[in-house]
Amino acid sequence: MAAPKRELFKAAEVCEVVQVQPYVLRSWEAEFPQIGQVPAGGGPRLYRRSDVELVLRIKQLVFDEGLTLSGARRRLEEDGGQSNGATVRVEDLLGDRVRDRLRHVKTGLQSILQLLSTEHPEGELRLVPPPDVRLVKKKTVAKSAKRK
Repeated sequence: MAAPKRELFKAAEVCEVVQVQPYVLRSWEAEFPQIGQVPAGGGPRLYRRSDVELVLRIKQLVFDEGLTLSGARRRLEEDGGQSNGATVRVEDLLGDRVRDRLRHVKTGLQSILQLLSTEHPEGELRLVPPPDVRLVKKKTVAKSAKRK
């Protein structure tokens, strides 16, 4: 499945793609007013694909290179919009995530279908793990009878 070709994203989607908490995105919006746009009729802020790429670049500068937000702003101004090879393309990131999430959803739906199609004489439902999930046995630790 190809990455979505849409141009606008919600804040929650940007946070998921970039892997930052919403409060981080909001603080970056305060420092970088060019991130996001408020629709004319009001409503939640929307982000263009270029905004997502800018947020990814800011994350790289702050988290990977250890710059402050003002240092990141200066670096972005110095670069003048030039990107280096370390930046992540949104299409690549979204494509993998979307595929993985769809596989997860499909597995969950198959489990629900299996659960609903199985008749139980007792009238009770039981949880059934997805067919491709490997269950890992946990080691049980015997508690010592002696207390200090």
